[in-house]
Amino acid sequence: MAACHVCGKKRVVGNNVSHANNKSSRIVMPNIQRIKILTDGGAKRAHVCTRCLRSNKVVKAV
Repeated sequence: MAACHVCGKKRVVGNNVSHANNKSSRIVMPNIQRIKILTDGGAKRAHVCTRCLRSNKVVKAV
């Protein structure tokens, strides 16, 4: 599982809690896309979350 190249967001582990208060493990995954971004050294592929894409924290390479 990859983490966001910009903000470092990765999966979060928690519990599903039933009405009877039984707990089972669950994983919440962020929406991470592998896209081509512009960096100082040119264009490269990176894993970026959609929150960083939407807030213009990265520039997509065309």
